[in-house]
Amino acid sequence: MSGIHPFRVLRAKPLWIANGVITGVLALLFAVFYVGANIDPVDHMTKLPVGLVNADKGAAVGGKQVNLGARITESIKKSTTGGDKIDWKVMDQKEMKEELGKGRLFGALVVPADFTSATTALTGTAPAGTPARPTLTVLTNQSAGSIGSSLARTATTTAAEHASLQLGRQLTAQTGSQQAKLPAAARILLADPAAVTVKDGHPLDSHSGLGLTAFYYALTLVVVGMLSANVISGQVDHALGYTHNDMGPLRLHRPLIRATRVQTLAISSTLMAGLSLLMGTLVMAGAVGIMGMDASHLPLLWLYSVCAVAVTGIGALTLLAVFGTPGMLVVTLVFIGMAVPTAGATTPIQALPGFYRFLAEFEPLRQITGGIRSILYYDAQGDAGLTRGWVMMAAGLAAAALFGFGVLGWYDRKGLHRIPMETAPEKTAAPA
Repeated sequence: MSGIHPFRVLRAKPLWIANGVITGVLALLFAVFYVGANIDPVDHMTKLPVGLVNADKGAAVGGKQVNLGARITESIKKSTTGGDKIDWKVMDQKEMKEELGKGRLFGALVVPADFTSATTALTGTAPAGTPARPTLTVLTNQSAGSIGSSLARTATTTAAEHASLQLGRQLTAQTGSQQAKLPAAARILLADPAAVTVKDGHPLDSHSGLGLTAFYYALTLVVVGMLSANVISGQVDHALGYTHNDMGPLRLHRPLIRATRVQTLAISSTLMAGLSLLMGTLVMAGAVGIMGMDASHLPLLWLYSVCAVAVTGIGALTLLAVFGTPGMLVVTLVFIGMAVPTAGATTPIQALPGFYRFLAEFEPLRQITGGIRSILYYDAQGDAGLTRGWVMMAAGLAAAALFGFGVLGWYDRKGLHRIPMETAPEKTAAPA
């Protein structure tokens, strides 16, 4: 024993410097990833997909066929007021419903079938009757993300109101002297002819967390896989005799079983794959069975959950094996720090800065969330995110295997083993 008091280690500058650098960098990175990604989604928004539907059948006015709905949609499409923030997708109603039902649209603007006839009734050029104010319908889609749906709603409502005022100016100019013959209420309506109403374009069940249960369920799978990897890595090292296992005041130590780094990762990955059956089952049981989360396609949800836990866990085990002690920090940054802001669950990918949009292309949480969202909200349609989820999980597993076993195999060939160095027994002096 050295006889040095334990608290004297606090005087060691390297201890303060090393821990200060690691924790400081971690704090800075989390601030950059979390706050930076969401600090100004409106300014960073680029080409947010929104549907634009003209269902107007038109009407005969003054012997000519007129379609004011086409005029409005064309003006919205060509409008530069929103810059390139909104990507207007001109489509029919059937296509619009399909796209909303796959999460490909964050909202839509619909011009109704009677828009022209209802509008011309305000000018007095249509047959007599009580004029009804035409309505433009803004559809939201919370299943695609709450913030994205809100951004689309704001932009679409603004565009609809602007188009109504522009159409009002055109109609006012066309009526000319006939305006004096119109009632005061009709003249007011003529200046801003269209009312704007907001409806839910893809309604969700009440226990869907306003479109956020898919994200939180996917996040649970990723966190469970990540934390389980840390537990399994430690327990395998203990079972092989490389480390002690402290159980309260007791310290347990097993005899050393020599294993290469590749063998150790293979053992850990096998254990993770087997236990993912249990973990995926319990996550689904807790979310659906106990908490009552709305879910369908339960066998598919179970299989996807098990695979997501397994792939995440094996990926985390690979990073822990390759990087050693710093591996847990790398795992935390990859699966949590960089993943949560780029998952597209709250802030849409189209409203993130360019660097975060790049990360979102391969970050595991986004891919898993897309698959869960498809199963929970979009009837498990492959092109609604499920196919991409399966493909990206398979690619992630293959990448983890190639990287992990490749690097660890190189460690083993270079003799960088984890087997403790053996020291020769100390010689004792012969008795006099």
